[in-house]
Amino acid sequence: MPISAILNDAQQRMSKAVEHLQHQLARVRTGRASVAMLDGVRVNYYGTPTPLQQVGSISVPEPRMIVIQPWERSMLAEIEKAIKASDLGLNPTNDGAVIRIPIPPLTEERRKEIVKSCRKMAEETKVAVRQVRRDAIEHLKKAEKEEGFSEDERKRAEEEVQRYTDRFVKEIDQIVERKEHEIMND
Repeated sequence: MPISAILNDAQQRMSKAVEHLQHQLARVRTGRASVAMLDGVRVNYYGTPTPLQQVGSISVPEPRMIVIQPWERSMLAEIEKAIKASDLGLNPTNDGAVIRIPIPPLTEERRKEIVKSCRKMAEETKVAVRQVRRDAIEHLKKAEKEEGFSEDERKRAEEEVQRYTDRFVKEIDQIVERKEHEIMND
């Protein structure tokens, strides 16, 4: 495997780990209503677990309210049940036409718990990025023996992998810092 392919693979895998973190953090509750909060909610749609977005339209008419307008009125109870069953701690109200979900303000203690959870996600992502670095370095060492690169080429490539790692770890820190700021100052 050529060095450029190993470097590209490492960079793509690190990038995917960061994207995954961003997606996870988008679902974290900040005290402000967001459609992304409901991404993981699955509704029983005629016996099939279906993403909430596929059974109705979701809107945020005001900062602390989410409104779900199901495409079929018969789905109101199922949507309400799915939201209550999720671990989001939300209390939906069903008025017979739409479901309203008020987003209560977060307590200081709950904010700190959420920040701690975000930091844990960030640390897991850093571990994933470092694992990609280890894999890339192993591949480079193996390729050096099999493909006959010089030791200098391998070392330059390892330095490049380390630069990728440093860049992505710094990006992870920035992402989680922004999320913490959003959580603590909402």
